[in-house]
Amino acid sequence: MTSKTAIIAAAMGSLFMLSTAAFAADDANTEKCYGIAKSGKNDCAGGAHACAGQSTKDKSPKEFVALPKGTCERIVGGSLTPGK
Repeated sequence: MTSKTAIIAAAMGSLFMLSTAAFAADDANTEKCYGIAKSGKNDCAGGAHACAGQSTKDKSPKEFVALPKGTCERIVGGSLTPGK
């Protein structure tokens, strides 16, 4: 395999991995947990931005991370519904 082919193969593989991660938040075994995300560690769009990783405040009630079902309710400050 030439270096150019290897680079193209690596790029294609990384795109596949990114698309798989994007769909993980909609998995039937996960739930959105609001109010626990660290700044820049949110999983999806919020009110002030359109993409994952763009939150600017720790523990914002409008930001969420996807967790396995039943986990959010065990975390202090976690909520299954977005806050104000």
